[in-house]
Amino acid sequence: MHSFGEEKLAFANGIDLAYQEMGEADGEPLILVMGLATQMIAWDEEFCSLLADRGFRVVRFDNRDTGRSTKIDSAGVPSRIDMMTGRRASAPYLLRDMAHDSFGLMDHLELDSAHLVGASMGGMIVQAAAIEHPERVRSMVSIMSTTGSRWTGLPSLKAFGVLLGNPPKDRDGVIARGIKTFKVIGSPDFPFDEERVRDVAGRSYDRGHSAAGVLRQLHAISASGDRTQDLHSLEVPTTVIHGSRDPLVRPAGGRATARAIPGARLRIIEGMGHDLPRAVWPEVIEAISSNAARAGEAFGAKQPA
Repeated sequence: MHSFGEEKLAFANGIDLAYQEMGEADGEPLILVMGLATQMIAWDEEFCSLLADRGFRVVRFDNRDTGRSTKIDSAGVPSRIDMMTGRRASAPYLLRDMAHDSFGLMDHLELDSAHLVGASMGGMIVQAAAIEHPERVRSMVSIMSTTGSRWTGLPSLKAFGVLLGNPPKDRDGVIARGIKTFKVIGSPDFPFDEERVRDVAGRSYDRGHSAAGVLRQLHAISASGDRTQDLHSLEVPTTVIHGSRDPLVRPAGGRATARAIPGARLRIIEGMGHDLPRAVWPEVIEAISSNAARAGEAFGAKQPA
């Protein structure tokens, strides 16, 4: 089994990004971009090892305002009205700025281009990256995400309530909130791995919890607008993955993303919610590898252990 190297900091796009690498140095570069309020450690090490087995050089990192990357605390806390209405003038940054963070990390790693895989808000970020600089994106996989349209993939009322709940401030509260959240938004047709949720939530708190950063990221999502028209012009090999039981970004969001991108492949995984349970890893990894192969690279020789 592969394992991640030491955690490092990259000065990228004017900020520091915490990151880790796994796999051979000459492997196909693959950047994993995580979602709202979620640190890079949520990309499970075993999941990443299976990707490394396919010949990828896997890179995971903390988005700005998350974990050990730079917190944009000078921007303060956005108002709920601004977040709900998507008021762009008061947003300290947008998804395209977060996309340029990824490019800055690639520059630090001396990568002209890479395969990009994003989950939830991370899917929105990799979409923005492909729009901003398609020549730097070898292939793109957008998981449980959407186009930014206000009318597509809307959360269920229960999931929306979890999203807007007051953020906890202590470690025990963060862990309890994580368990409560994933019991609502997780995959109902697969076993709930409370031990893993507890572990990731606790380690995330220890690495650097920022309630204000979560709100700024949420504002970046709402202020970035609808990407549908820009997605129509993409020629990047794309696969869209979505769970049939996702209550946070409902499947219509994934379908709209696939419709918007010419040639995109859509995989709806039955019973999956807004997470990546272990049972779906083989299908997700195969989709990532197959999509990368569409960029002209062959990955059939290496199989997961």
